[in-house]
Amino acid sequence: MTDTQKTRVAVLVGSLRADSVNRKLAELLRDEAATDVVLDIVEGLDRLPFYNEDIDGENAPAAAVAVRERVALADRVLAVTPEYNGTLPAVLNNAIDWLSRPYGAGAISGKPFAVIGTTPTPYGGKWAHEDAARSAGIAGAKVVADATVSHPAGEGDVLVDRDARAKLHDAIAKLVAFAPETTAA
Repeated sequence: MTDTQKTRVAVLVGSLRADSVNRKLAELLRDEAATDVVLDIVEGLDRLPFYNEDIDGENAPAAAVAVRERVALADRVLAVTPEYNGTLPAVLNNAIDWLSRPYGAGAISGKPFAVIGTTPTPYGGKWAHEDAARSAGIAGAKVVADATVSHPAGEGDVLVDRDARAKLHDAIAKLVAFAPETTAA
């Protein structure tokens, strides 16, 4: 099977920390992806300036153009993120802002979107995942609600726990299988 026949999933990692468990999780899921799926970790979120309509348009920053192009090439979008202070990290929110423009036609528009991740909190990032899904939905993505997995670190190491990884792989399978409803014209 060639890469053009595979479902491409753009992966947005919400943590910039070099030793981030969520980055390791994204890499592990990429390496264990089904043979008909390519998980493409989108690099460069750390180089995106804060979204500002004054610098967007024909001369948008190169980092924004590169991230938009990577996501535009994907069939699906997956956010893998921790939770910071009860919400999504600024880097992920900023990426969604860039991907939402131009409004109604941004790189994320119409794409199935899911959120997974882990945090050391008892809730596993639930609020961040809800906020990321809400923001992506407003930006035009088709949120796959039953593909959200918020894994509390207290329930085991997500990188080695078989049950936790099975839930995450199931979430990716649901994202890949999701068929957005189309409206007849």
